[in-house]
Amino acid sequence: MAGKKTLLLSSAALLLPVANASAAVSPAADELFSVFGLPVTNSMVTSWVISILLIVGIRMMVGRPQLVPSKGQAIIEGFLVFVRDMTGPIVGKKAFNAALPFILAFFFYILIQNWSGLIPGVGSLGMGYTGEDGHFHVTQPWIRPANADWNGTIALALVAMASWLVIVLKYDGPAVLIKDLFGNKADKKEVGAGMWMALWPVFLMVGVIEVISICIRPFTLSVRLFGNIFGGENLLHQTNFFPIFYFLELMVGFVQPLVFILLFSVYIGLICNHGDDEHH
Repeated sequence: MAGKKTLLLSSAALLLPVANASAAVSPAADELFSVFGLPVTNSMVTSWVISILLIVGIRMMVGRPQLVPSKGQAIIEGFLVFVRDMTGPIVGKKAFNAALPFILAFFFYILIQNWSGLIPGVGSLGMGYTGEDGHFHVTQPWIRPANADWNGTIALALVAMASWLVIVLKYDGPAVLIKDLFGNKADKKEVGAGMWMALWPVFLMVGVIEVISICIRPFTLSVRLFGNIFGGENLLHQTNFFPIFYFLELMVGFVQPLVFILLFSVYIGLICNHGDDEHH
């Protein structure tokens, strides 16, 4: 390309990571290399690195748990108590112990992955070229937040729904699940036998609609998370990380894992949380 020089990275990008970056983020993740013919994208590598750092970081902060917690242990315990108190009443006592590890994993993973897009160098370090305007244009960034890739959020949503199904079947069983979906919710003594029988088609139709809504939950969970993070990445790159938008994305990055775990908790609670005095 005449007048343009291909570069691996811009030295200025190390200090001003967005000043010379491309104006927008590509909807598709970029392939960095392949393993046995399978593509490995920048979002995949970022998710692996962040996951390793998350595990190592928490282990280093907590160390050996003590009765009198260290500062690192106190911070982690504070997050655990916050998530537990927020989701416990929604999930219910019966299934909460089984659901809590998934809830915590989703919360911390999504939170750190979202905030990884705010690290200097994301989107501006990679392969590209210096244009005639003297600016460095990144065509293949090395770092991309996993949640700015729809493939990553779909995988998260599928794991969440598979976990939901296992927990529901374990603690309530298929019979209760089917009854919750298609059963007649009316009280036969209050509405009478005739009305109770007449309501069966209505509740069967409601059950079909509920099954459809369950089937589209992976889509809605993944699109909501992907749309917010991908849109935020584009906003930051097009505004050169303007401080107001940077702070806004910091808040969005925190709110989105809360939304994800609250919806996950609601899905479980709708089936498993019927109150301590109610028996199926």
